[in-house]
Amino acid sequence: MITTMHRTTLLAAVGTALALSLTACQGDSDTTSSSSAAPAATVASTPATAASTGGKGSGASDAAGSAGSANATGSGGSQGSADSAGSAGSTGSAGEQVAASTPVCAAGDVRVTAARQDGPPYTHIVLTAKNTSGHSCRLKGFPHIQLLESHKQDVPAVAKSKPASPVVLAAGAPAYALVKVSDGGVDEDNEPVSAFSVMLEGDSTVIAVTAPGSEGIAADPAKALTGYWTPELRNGADDF
Repeated sequence: MITTMHRTTLLAAVGTALALSLTACQGDSDTTSSSSAAPAATVASTPATAASTGGKGSGASDAAGSAGSANATGSGGSQGSADSAGSAGSTGSAGEQVAASTPVCAAGDVRVTAARQDGPPYTHIVLTAKNTSGHSCRLKGFPHIQLLESHKQDVPAVAKSKPASPVVLAAGAPAYALVKVSDGGVDEDNEPVSAFSVMLEGDSTVIAVTAPGSEGIAADPAKALTGYWTPELRNGADDF
């Protein structure tokens, strides 16, 4: 009986020891598994962090790119082209529009006079058309001149003297036209002219102009030429 109880006690002690051993082993395995699980979780989170970091970096680069695109759009050629479109050639077109809207000078708007140019032989005269109207007017083309009653054709105009822009005369302002009346030769077929007729382009009114000098001028209609009306006499363009 004593032996049986002793064995039972020993078995119980052995069982308890086994149970404790199993519990300890299970605890160690749990600790080990959780220790091994932790690095796995850490490794798994590293790509996730990198992915989130990469996504954030991509967003920043996209924002930077958008900002760069915005800056390029804002500072690029659209503004410049708008400015260049506003400035180019607008002044010239505006000036032409103003000139086109200015009324054409009529015979009653100007006073035409003649003066000799240079010394003898007097081959050229200068016509001056002064605006006496009290308002601006536009002087078109060249003076239509007939020097002699016997010669009814207008004096031909020299194309190179044509001004690049319309001749707009303010009130009181003059315009000029150089006129060649002869070559100045002794044997030339000249005729004396004390007065001649001038008509403005666009107006059929005849303006009688007194020839300069006490004896007038000697004119050869075959050699006569006239320049266009210009704001001033220009060297080169008016030499003929």
